[in-house]
Amino acid sequence: MPFQKISAAKLSSSVVAQIELLILRGVLTPGDRLPAERDLADRLGVSRPSLRDALGELRDRGLLQTKAGSGVYVADVLGSAFSPVLIDLFARHDEAVFDYLSFRRDIEGLAAERAARFGSDEDLQVIQSLHDRMQEAGNPATSEAAAQLDAEFHAAIMDAGHNVIMLHVMRSMLDLLRLGVFYNRRVMFQRDTSCAALAAQHHAINAALQNRNPEAARTAAEAHLDYVKQCLLDHQKTQRNAEIARQKLEKDQSLS
Repeated sequence: MPFQKISAAKLSSSVVAQIELLILRGVLTPGDRLPAERDLADRLGVSRPSLRDALGELRDRGLLQTKAGSGVYVADVLGSAFSPVLIDLFARHDEAVFDYLSFRRDIEGLAAERAARFGSDEDLQVIQSLHDRMQEAGNPATSEAAAQLDAEFHAAIMDAGHNVIMLHVMRSMLDLLRLGVFYNRRVMFQRDTSCAALAAQHHAINAALQNRNPEAARTAAEAHLDYVKQCLLDHQKTQRNAEIARQKLEKDQSLS
């Protein structure tokens, strides 16, 4: 009969492949802690030696890392998307800021369209839950919880589009935004009118997705990024006006 025993090495390879796919598909994300060895081995139905071999291979590949006394974690694989030198260059030039927003507008519009077409019911449930929690959390300019949920809402839309390249590229982009590389969220959206407008835009995106309307989802996502761009332009203009006013005041004071 054409059957062969499955070696421990084969089991180890199967574990590697499964965990790789979970990372690739964004199910496991940087910083996620894997279950304890005994629990994980039981869940996977493999021996602990086979599991150790698999985890060792994934560590060697840079996908996992072990923290002494804490456990095994998904490595910060997104951190390598942009070098520190390039990140610093982004932060120094407005051209990069507006190109970032333009890129996000194009990609998030496409992602929202894909999410409406290809997202599963479970994907849309996750998006709905994040939307509701984000609305309850308040102004992302003053609430860290709201800002985090905002990023998770946009990332969930990427996930629902089911394109792994898009998913990881945009998670990198959103992570740079979270770090304040492109603009200061607290400064940009501190007005009540901005908070209300953002809430309405997120509601429009979510409604289009829940209704599985690809065209409306894309339009709503693009309108949201257009608004963010206009807020940035308005903020820069306000800063320039304030600097001119300060210079005039200093001149008047020096003459008096």
